[in-house]
Amino acid sequence: MAKILFVVSGATYWVLKDGTRYATGYWAEEFALPYKKVTEAGHEVVVATPNGVTPNVDMMSLRPSMAGGEDGALELESIIRSAEVMRRPLKLSDVRLEDYDAVYLPGGHGPMSDLWEDADAGRLLTAQLASGKPLAIVCHAPAALLSTRIHGESPFKGYRVTGFSNAEEEAVGLAAKAPWLLEDELKDKVGVEYSCGEMWTPYMVEDRNLITGQNPHSAAILADRLLEILG
Repeated sequence: MAKILFVVSGATYWVLKDGTRYATGYWAEEFALPYKKVTEAGHEVVVATPNGVTPNVDMMSLRPSMAGGEDGALELESIIRSAEVMRRPLKLSDVRLEDYDAVYLPGGHGPMSDLWEDADAGRLLTAQLASGKPLAIVCHAPAALLSTRIHGESPFKGYRVTGFSNAEEEAVGLAAKAPWLLEDELKDKVGVEYSCGEMWTPYMVEDRNLITGQNPHSAAILADRLLEILG
């Protein structure tokens, strides 16, 4: 049995370009489906957040229109309700990485609010990359790579990466309102080799021990790949 650390945003809102607060958190599908897959395979999940705050689900992600229908929404809600680990997260600053076999970061716009500039997240991701153990990150969570920069340089520079695309941000109506766009920042500030697939279709990129997924529908294939690696 492996032990997997889920690093989850603790944000409840994201400040837009005009200063307004946009209600957010983690995206249900990106937590719930990987959580279900890895726990049903017999692995243990531990959740950590900035300052140990209880993660907040983005309510939009539980709408039937976003969750593949009424049944999909109810399933996500049920998984989240049953996930006791979400109600007693560790502080990121207290995490001992050597205790874990893999690290996974679900997205939602939450990481664009907190993980992108969280020093503990930056140290953790840098150490996990160097360890050679699996590091899986999906959708908006690659924003956390921005926190790994020291004097403008990131250890993730030159890695092949995907994440929520400018086109997808445009499609959800937030591109013009966002203070910055994930795809642009990953390329310009982290220096990754960014690629993406078609909008809303599963797309995964693997480079050494780093596995990234483009959008919510990529979370399940990331979890499957993680299970393959963990054996």
